[in-house]
Order: sequence, then C-alpha cells, then structure tokens
Amino acid sequence: MSAVPAPAPARTGPGPRGAPRRRPALRMKPLVPVAPATRIVLGVAFFVLFVAAWAVATLGGFVSKTFLADPLTMLASGWRLLAEFGFAHDIGMTVWRVVGGFAIAAAIALPLGVAMGAYKPIEAFFEPFVSFARYLPASAFIPLLILWAGIGEAQKLAVIFIGSFFQLVLMIAVAVGNARRDLVEAAYTLGASDRTLVTRVLIPGAAPEIAEILRMVLGWAWTYVIVAELIGASSGIGHMITDSQALLATDQIIFGIIVIGLIGLVSDFAFKWVNRRLFPWALLGR
Repeated sequence: MSAVPAPAPARTGPGPRGAPRRRPALRMKPLVPVAPATRIVLGVAFFVLFVAAWAVATLGGFVSKTFLADPLTMLASGWRLLAEFGFAHDIGMTVWRVVGGFAIAAAIALPLGVAMGAYKPIEAFFEPFVSFARYLPASAFIPLLILWAGIGEAQKLAVIFIGSFFQLVLMIAVAVGNARRDLVEAAYTLGASDRTLVTRVLIPGAAPEIAEILRMVLGWAWTYVIVAELIGASSGIGHMITDSQALLATDQIIFGIIVIGLIGLVSDFAFKWVNRRLFPWALLGR
C-alpha cells in the first residue's frame, strides 16, 4: 500500500520573491474587547462620517437650510451665542441644575436603595410604590411643580429629582440584592453581624455596579432638565432652544443640542475614569 503524502505545511514565512506574510483579516467575535487605540479610531470615525453626511445633505442642497442648518452655519451661530449673547451663562445654569438635582436624588436614593436591597421587609414596603412612580414621566409633574414651587430653581431641581430618584432607588436595590450568596454565607460563618454584612460585604460588592448606575442615570437627568427649561425658564440651554425654535433658527437649536451632548460625553468619560480608579477589578476584560 502506498503511503498517503502528508499535506504541505502552511506558509508562515515570506512568499515568493520576498512577498510579506499575509496577515489574518480583522474578525469580530462576541464579547472580545478591542484595543484602546482601535476603540478610539472607530468612535471618531463614526462622528466623522456623521458630520460628512450632514454636510453633504445640507451644503449639497438636498435638505433645506430652513429645516436643517449646515455645520458651518451652526458653528458660526454658536460662536455668536457664546461671544455676544452670554450663552456660557445658560450652559452654567443648566449644568448647575443637573448636578444639583441629581446630587439630591442620589443622596437620598443611595441609603434607601441599599436598605431595600439588604432587608426584604423594607423592600416589600417601598418597592410597589417605587415601581409605580418610576413609570410616571417627570414632565407630567411640571404643571403641579409650577403651582407648588413657582418657576424658579426649586421647580427645575424637583423635576430632575423626580426623574432620577425612583430609577436610582430601584436599580440600587437590585444591585445590592444580587449579592453573591457564597460571600454572605462566608461572612456569617466568620462571625459577621447583620450590620457588618451590609457595610463590609453587600455595599462593597455592589459598589462597582452602583457607580455604573449613577453614570447611566446622570445621562437621563439631562433629558429632564431640558424639559424643565422648556417651560417657565429665563435661562439655560432649554430656554435658548425654545427661543430659537420660535425664530426658526435651526442653527442655534442644533448648537444647543450638540453642547448638551458634549457636556454629557465629558461627564460620562469622567465617571468612567473615576470608576476605573476606584474599582479596577470590576472592569477587567471590558
């Protein structure tokens, strides 16, 4: 019987005439992280393509500038808003409202959420109402809040509080309640008291997820403050957008929207940076 010839080994070195070795094509696999540099390039590439498509649609005459201003006009209008109309003050007021309302909501939601996640009777008492309230749109409370608190800063802070508080409470309670049971049993085996279990096991174990919850809900708070500023406000980004809408100034409207997105992006990156420094073990592989 003649022997079957063995297959030729795969070529790993240079090809004929010194041709370089072929590199494998870039493949995407589920849950496989990409390199930081690749992530940055891909993220920037989307913005570049988006702005290019926007410029082609507007500067090319495919969309009327009455309905959608082109990027160059938008930038020029934005500069005038900052240099001549004090838009920087509006930005500062909006940021202050977001941070203030969100901070108040987080300060109350954190202990209540931890208590609900750790103690089931407390969860049984609060959870039905919190689940009911979190489905109520914050904008629906604006007429009542104007009657109760007027059109000042208290009304706007209250809108952000309502929009953020109930979401935070329920999500934090779920994060704390999902603690690993083996850690709980190990803590009791080592003689931990109920209070020690909460402060030394449940809270540290849920802290990375709670930090991510705060980051996500802060993004939602931006939507609530703009809604609050659309009615009964004399300053803020939402107020500027409302005035621009009455004048059909789409360039100013788009600039205000972009400013909101940029501030939110910066705050999101800041949250991620802080979370990586505080909880590096929770972000391995991301």
